[in-house]
Amino acid sequence: MKILIKNGRVIDPASGRDEVTDVAIAAGRIVGIGRTPTDFHPNRTLDAKGCVVAPGLVDLAARLREPGQEQKGMLESELNAAAAGGVTSLVCPPDTDPALDEPGLVEMLKFRARKLSLCRLFPLGALTRGLKGETLTEMVELTEAGCVGFSQAEVAVRDTLVLQRAMLYAATYGYTVWLRPQDYWLGKGVAASGGVATRMGLSGVPVAAETIALHTIFELMRSTGARVHLCRLSSAAGVELLRRAKAEGLPVTADVSINSLHLTEIDIGYFNPAMRLTPPLRQGRDRDALRAALADGTIDALVSDHTPVEGDAKTLPFAEAEPGATGLELLLSMALKWGADVGLSLPATLARVTSEPVRVLGDALGSLSSSAGRLVEGGVADVCVFDPDALWPVTPDALLSQGKYTPFAFADTGMALPGRVRTTLVAGTVAHETR
Repeated sequence: MKILIKNGRVIDPASGRDEVTDVAIAAGRIVGIGRTPTDFHPNRTLDAKGCVVAPGLVDLAARLREPGQEQKGMLESELNAAAAGGVTSLVCPPDTDPALDEPGLVEMLKFRARKLSLCRLFPLGALTRGLKGETLTEMVELTEAGCVGFSQAEVAVRDTLVLQRAMLYAATYGYTVWLRPQDYWLGKGVAASGGVATRMGLSGVPVAAETIALHTIFELMRSTGARVHLCRLSSAAGVELLRRAKAEGLPVTADVSINSLHLTEIDIGYFNPAMRLTPPLRQGRDRDALRAALADGTIDALVSDHTPVEGDAKTLPFAEAEPGATGLELLLSMALKWGADVGLSLPATLARVTSEPVRVLGDALGSLSSSAGRLVEGGVADVCVFDPDALWPVTPDALLSQGKYTPFAFADTGMALPGRVRTTLVAGTVAHETR
């Protein structure tokens, strides 16, 4: 299939390209930007006038719920949601049922995703068997099966000796360990510690749950030489520790979720279970520090933290509701909203969901490392065409994901968000198109 995208504002954050021009695509690759090869005759022409033509989004945190939890989300429905959000590549944590601790499970998941041709899937392997924090997995075999890193998802490792051995193993082979910094014992609450949780009678998760874990991780990095990606920072104190670690030269990267970037503990309101999230929503100063850190590059990437939850598990009292929210279809819009709020240029905003996540993944992407998250001649044609000025209402009916619960969705009118995806291409094939 040969496709010509005409008259769009072509933005490639990695190279600094920002111009109104055409993009020619053939055999899954970009064959021309700004110039069309003389022998190029498109089968289809897309008029992108008034739209932005950007690299497909790369999401570093999206749960697809397969295998084992299909009632919350099927692979097909969640990858359709990804395509609808302009996401062409995503990383999924290993906390499926069973956990991704065997090569066969990883190969099956990647095979099913390839057959759907909706989005590229990059699984994280379990750091320990069954995520129990006791026995290390065979990281070499899991990497050969397609894993791009190793994680405990939301399950903290209680035994520091096990974590040290895991990081030594990973460092030996150059693998990245993905960790959400939260102390096992202090992280058992349902809301952020503070005045709101106290008044509402909710058990709290103190900032120390994050900072204690960070101190441990950084000390182990110094002793093992492991490379670490920190998942979903949530506090101003955590940002400051990350900033110091980067200044020291530790090989660490980090991301933040769309929820922590836009919401605070006040948004819990009257025990709204849609606001039951992990990590919990913190105070306004934490949100502001996260926003600033993402803008100045201390935090590398913005993620959806897509976690579809079924109705029966969400429509419960706040403390009993399952944490999580749908986010794949909101990633682009929430990035645009944040960029406008902090006064960041559109290319710099898009970098946090395209080229910067790819930099975090690095060589783990293999042959895609040089062109994923970019628009470059000869590179893969993973493209997101969106109207930056179009507003769309976030209602449950508007979401393709099986999970209909998000803090930004309202049953009637919906929160109006900027950035409507018109077309998503994966390897030059139309994965989603808005009629």
